[in-house]
Amino acid sequence: MRIAVAAEGNSVAGHFGHCEQFLFFDTENGNITAKEAVPNPGHRPGFLPNFLADNGAKVIIAGGMGGGAVDIFNERDVEVIIGVQGDADDNVKAYLRGELESTGSICHEHQHADECGEHDHAH
Repeated sequence: MRIAVAAEGNSVAGHFGHCEQFLFFDTENGNITAKEAVPNPGHRPGFLPNFLADNGAKVIIAGGMGGGAVDIFNERDVEVIIGVQGDADDNVKAYLRGELESTGSICHEHQHADECGEHDHAH
């Protein structure tokens, strides 16, 4: 199974779309068998979830993510785990042990922030 992590260096990035790179972890039988870093190809609506799914990701781990991206991942049968912090490798291992669950927090996309009348820029 292939797991993607939105990352800054080797730490889980706070915001999925604006991360420095994606770390792809290939896993088998609960172990990491390969790791590949891919620079973020650019943030534009709808692109990154399909890019990751097209590259074989079945799970995406990130700090925060917009609802549109979550919807696309759901359509592509990619499990979304957000609200994550810390070292990417440690979080992937925790996921493989069944210890990592999404907090389900959604970052509201910036262009839609006015719909709810508030937007927290401190994430």
